[in-house]
Amino acid sequence: MAKIDFYELLCVSRDADSATLKSAYRKLAMKYHPDRNPGDDEAEKKFKEVSEAYETLKDPQKRAAYDRFGHAAFEQGAGRGGMGGFGPDFSSSMSDMFDDLFGEFMGGARRGRASQFRGSDLRYNLEISLEDAFGGQTVEIDVPSMVHCDTCDGSGAKPGTGMSACRTCHGHGKIRTSQGFFSIERTCPQCQGRGETMDQPCTDCTGQGRRQENRNLSVDIPKGIEDGTRIRLANEGEAGLRGGPQGDLYIFVSVAPHDLFQRDGADLYARVPIAMTTAALGGEFEVPTLSGGRARVKVPAGTQPGQRVRLKGKGMPVLRSGQVGDLYVQMDVETPQNLTRKQRELLEELAEISTNDNNPTSSGFFSKLKGLFEKMSS
Repeated sequence: MAKIDFYELLCVSRDADSATLKSAYRKLAMKYHPDRNPGDDEAEKKFKEVSEAYETLKDPQKRAAYDRFGHAAFEQGAGRGGMGGFGPDFSSSMSDMFDDLFGEFMGGARRGRASQFRGSDLRYNLEISLEDAFGGQTVEIDVPSMVHCDTCDGSGAKPGTGMSACRTCHGHGKIRTSQGFFSIERTCPQCQGRGETMDQPCTDCTGQGRRQENRNLSVDIPKGIEDGTRIRLANEGEAGLRGGPQGDLYIFVSVAPHDLFQRDGADLYARVPIAMTTAALGGEFEVPTLSGGRARVKVPAGTQPGQRVRLKGKGMPVLRSGQVGDLYVQMDVETPQNLTRKQRELLEELAEISTNDNNPTSSGFFSKLKGLFEKMSS
């Protein structure tokens, strides 16, 4: 019984391009797939015929032979199937069918060959000051990277020369070997999966289509950026091999420690030592702010160690917001040291005339401690 014309099987014209062939094959393979038609021998037969037709017509060389000689081109030693079983070419078409039909359901659409040569992503560690994080800044950085070769425009081929179909894989980019039902497919070692080889490599980039170069980039640091923030610059990574797309550049921002301020989100904290007399009598002092100005801090009389004063709106700006944090100034009361004889006499006199009202916290504590000792001794 004469075989049906492959073009008629796929319902396409003889001048159909590869995309049309693939689309037609996908529709028919889905329709006649054995899993969708369990126990249907006619559907299984149709599926084999459709797979055989597509396997032949998708290969430029096989298609040329078929267009010239028809089915006779493959009658000698073809070994298609045999005994009604699944031959090597059927396993090959099954591999294509799973790749083409179900690839989208197993993690997205198939990656094109160009994506195999996408440039690497780069990481750049950038340290900025707290002042830069406060006011925002445009920073210039030098990034050593691979860039597209200007001589060959990234193709890797010497100007004036072209590309030819790979002789090893015949333009497929992959080499497939079959044994029984199993099929193993690997990237062509000659063309690295591109399906084509250059006639003559570019002398400036040795055929890679890219070269090493230091690039100067401007990075915008937004106000309020926090330590550990990652900034992504799309398409600023390494150039892809032989015209492949560029990778991305990731800038990891770290904020250097400040001499005065510690940061917690949008709030700032500062520890300021003050004299015991200032803490007792009250007073004031000034602290610098990240905006470049000064803020006056009033010390209430009787200030205790660790007491904080809040300066509203003197903290860090909130990233991409109009809000601003606060500044908290913690006062560390310093005990006098290296006293002169006169200073000691004055302090002793102060201690003699002091009452519990002058030191309510310590007086109350030691009163409780005295009662505890008496209770324990009794």
